[in-house]
Amino acid sequence: MFNIERWQEIFEAISKNRLRTFLTGVSVASGIFILVILLGAGKGLQNGIEKQFERDAAGIIEVWSGTTTKEYKGLNPGRQIQFRNSDYNQSVQKFEDKLDLRASTNNYWGQSFAYGKESGSYQFRGVNPDYGGIENLTIVQGRYINAKDLESNAKVAVIGMKLKTDMLKDKEAIGEEILINNINFKVVGVFTDPGGEREETRAYLPLTTVQKTFGGGDKISNLFFTLKKTQDYDEALAQSEKFTQDLKDLLKSKNVVAPEDDGGVGVYNSVKDAKQFYDLNLYIRLFFWWVGICTIIAGVVGVSNIMLIIVKERTKEIGIRKALGASPFSIITMILHESIFITTIAGFVGLLASLALLEFVGPMVQSEYFRNPEVDFSVALTTLVLLVFAGAMAGFFPAYRAAKIKPIVALRDE
Repeated sequence: MFNIERWQEIFEAISKNRLRTFLTGVSVASGIFILVILLGAGKGLQNGIEKQFERDAAGIIEVWSGTTTKEYKGLNPGRQIQFRNSDYNQSVQKFEDKLDLRASTNNYWGQSFAYGKESGSYQFRGVNPDYGGIENLTIVQGRYINAKDLESNAKVAVIGMKLKTDMLKDKEAIGEEILINNINFKVVGVFTDPGGEREETRAYLPLTTVQKTFGGGDKISNLFFTLKKTQDYDEALAQSEKFTQDLKDLLKSKNVVAPEDDGGVGVYNSVKDAKQFYDLNLYIRLFFWWVGICTIIAGVVGVSNIMLIIVKERTKEIGIRKALGASPFSIITMILHESIFITTIAGFVGLLASLALLEFVGPMVQSEYFRNPEVDFSVALTTLVLLVFAGAMAGFFPAYRAAKIKPIVALRDE
């Protein structure tokens, strides 16, 4: 263990090799600096990609209708399939035990909105209560559409923050009435969306109200589902693929679409994209760790070479110590202390410099796919452990060589 005399010996040994120690310290510090910056950059890329695919990463399965491309049961290709409430109800009934969230929507684009003197063209959707969870919305004022709204065909609306800002400006939105296609709807909630302003120009209305008020009948545009969570990703992927196929088979059979016709019923399974997303992040992190560790290894080799030179220059001193009864273990410990001290101090400086750079410069570097570069505590702790291990490895072989020196040979050394 370190005592005052041992510390003095270390500082004296280092002071005799100031230039070598400085260059070695710079090498180690730069290795840790580069590693932490790369890991922070990797986290920034991960945050950016997560933001872009925040909705898809939730494991959403979306279904839409299309146009048939094959003749089937005497019906010509080119038929436009139209989903209805019965498609949604049968799907929920058949797969109830597998579902977490479920919703159907009726979408209207480019519709007339007005409030006072303000007017504009926006999108609204008729939705079920679960749709807020599927879209990962955050209600910042009021509430979302609920089951009571659907039962009573309530003329209520939940509007996006951008739409609220455009139409109502700084006014309190809750309780105000806006005109949608010249029909009054009471605002009961305001939301933000992880997708950004484009999604926040929408209004969400009860599905039943939209179908009855705007002549939609029982038509629906899309079906959305999320499955119950599983701990294992491969199991989740297999489960989602089976569900997707079974769902397509059900909807194709109900709407008289050939089993091999992918045009009539379209399905998007975001679980597959989530796999690609997580794999991409893994490869990025592994690559950055590899580059950083290679840089550290270069610094460790430099420390090891310095320690070999120090051992050579202190051959007589080591011989005297051994002649006075110093054990091989004490010689190894002496060299290891110096090696660990150099790498730890230099690495700690590099770590602090990199963390400071990420803290102050990181928030200024923002782009669509790069957000908030950072390094968490566990990664910082890992780099510190790596430093101590690297210092021990750098000093071990020179220390082992020093322990093998015979006193008589050491005392003859010039």
